[in-house]
Amino acid sequence: MSSVVAASRFWSKLLTRGRKFLFLADQVAEAKVLAARILINQLKVSGPFEGFRHVEFKVFSQFGDDGIIQYLVHRTGIGAEEEHFVEFGVENYEESNTRFLLVNDNWKGLVIDGDPGNIRYIKNDRIHWRHDLTALCAFVDAENIDRLIASAGFSGDIGLLSIDIDGNDYWIWQAVSSVRPVIVVIEYNSVFGREHAVSVPYDPGFRRVTAHYSHLYWGCSIKALELLGRKKGYALVGSNSAGNNAYFVRRDRLAGLRELTAEEAYIESKFRESRDESGQLSYLAGGDRILAIRNMPLCAVERNETVRIADLYNC
Repeated sequence: MSSVVAASRFWSKLLTRGRKFLFLADQVAEAKVLAARILINQLKVSGPFEGFRHVEFKVFSQFGDDGIIQYLVHRTGIGAEEEHFVEFGVENYEESNTRFLLVNDNWKGLVIDGDPGNIRYIKNDRIHWRHDLTALCAFVDAENIDRLIASAGFSGDIGLLSIDIDGNDYWIWQAVSSVRPVIVVIEYNSVFGREHAVSVPYDPGFRRVTAHYSHLYWGCSIKALELLGRKKGYALVGSNSAGNNAYFVRRDRLAGLRELTAEEAYIESKFRESRDESGQLSYLAGGDRILAIRNMPLCAVERNETVRIADLYNC
């Protein structure tokens, strides 16, 4: 057998296996969606629930956020004209807070990520042509976020905004005015606790992986988000059980949902994703995490003052 024929057969087998893998992946995704629909129907006839633990389920979200979002969509009565979402910090969009809304509920969406490779991946995914999904490549900051959203044709009342950029999350939400989402999902850093309203100081070039070797220095506290939400007309209604995403609902759409304080909604994350100075996992937990970044600055957002973590947390 010639080397050309052998190579041709090799690539043919590889292509066949690749197609089989994609077929199986599609079948698994479809099975997960079908199973989730049973849970959604149960949510619609049950409740209301005290807290989100009983409504969480995962299809495409990192944790149980798909279930929480479905529950809030049902409770707030989002109509067809509002079935639009905006999410940034989506990486390749395989794991996200809005993919289930796109696949299951056929919402229209805008996703933004700063890595060109991730955007190419999304645009080559069949989800991009099967649904009304716009994928933009941009590194989001407080100066460009409204322009990016508007340039994609999104404005006014939308169903959901999801922010997860591991950095300037507070400052980005503060800057968003082009859309009025009914629901806002935004990541908080539970290492900063429940009492202090703090964020990393605004830096348009902020990168979590370079800001501090531990990877623990990023984002903002849930208290900072609670105060910002109030200013923007939103009520804090809970957190996911993983202790990383806070949920807000616009006050005119609360529909009986109970507003919580940051102290009530806060859940301490159990992630042990810290790194040592050589870049290896160090598995810090609990209070040891804040000690690792004790010399870093934070912005106390109520008084717009920069403080050292050690001084604010007495550590």
